[in-house]
Amino acid sequence: MIKKNSTDTKIKKNEKSFEQSLKRLEEIVNDMENADPDLDKALELFTEGVELARFCSSKLNEAKSRVEILIKENGVMKKEKFNDEGETD
Repeated sequence: MIKKNSTDTKIKKNEKSFEQSLKRLEEIVNDMENADPDLDKALELFTEGVELARFCSSKLNEAKSRVEILIKENGVMKKEKFNDEGETD
């Protein structure tokens, strides 16, 4: 039996949702376009934005993989089991 690492659980609990991340990314874009931050603040916002964009892209790719698991076989949609690594069992 494999025991889950408590650190993994903490990371998942603290992880923002796709929607929260997208909202924050929109706020960053708005701030960069309208607030005219100083260079240090702009770099900080840019770094956060890049991280959020990567996270959102990863979540979208994960969702796409899950959708693609529904495959059409002989005119019938078939749902296959999906594991966390993005592979079918």
